[in-house]
Amino acid sequence: QLQLVESGGGLVQPGGSLKLSCVASGVTLDEYRPMGWFRQAPGKGREANACISSVGVTTYYAESVKGRFTISRDNAKNMVYLQLNSLQAEDAGVYYCGAASSRSWATSGCTAVAVRDWGQGTQVTVSS
Repeated sequence: QLQLVESGGGLVQPGGSLKLSCVASGVTLDEYRPMGWFRQAPGKGREANACISSVGVTTYYAESVKGRFTISRDNAKNMVYLQLNSLQAEDAGVYYCGAASSRSWATSGCTAVAVRDWGQGTQVTVSS
């Protein structure tokens, strides 16, 4: 069973930056091909912000975060990161780290449907 724990959320002013981290335990990330970061705003479903393949060669970004967010991973440390820059009010929400499988990724792409394991989430608040 894979456990994912996110950290790094907090309160930031518009235009500010945060770096989210997700550490995996139980199994190594090498056993899961893609990983992603998903944002859930109040009253809404989880939306993909960014995904990364198992060795980090392929990345996907939602249009709304392209050029501002960067996803990366360090399989040796079982870590996945999301660098958030130029944060806007609409970026606020609970950010979840999710692990998919190669099969679910192939079927559903970088979507919440493809995720097989979720972390507990970390809150990001953007406010002046």
